[in-house]
Amino acid sequence: MIDPEIRAQLSGYRQSIDNIDAALVHMLAERFRCTQAVGVLKAKHSLPPADPAREEYQIERLRRLAKDANLDPDFAEKFLNFIIKEVIRHHEAIAAEHVGEAK
Repeated sequence: MIDPEIRAQLSGYRQSIDNIDAALVHMLAERFRCTQAVGVLKAKHSLPPADPAREEYQIERLRRLAKDANLDPDFAEKFLNFIIKEVIRHHEAIAAEHVGEAK
């Protein structure tokens, strides 16, 4: 049986984790709303879905932020690469929908 004091402490930590998870989901949703708008703009102007220079800059930037926050930079890079891959997939789909609309 778990000590009630430990159970309360565990519950408090879990509530914080749940709150953080909810915030992360909302932040990712907002990020993807923005990247969708970028995808539409790129498609309308026949720009490529991927921007390797931007991606490289963002990875290095995120690695520095992770290091400063005492988060494993390799984990942060993997996480960003996952997001970038999904964004590019969205941009490719948007570009396919906008074929012939370039201004």
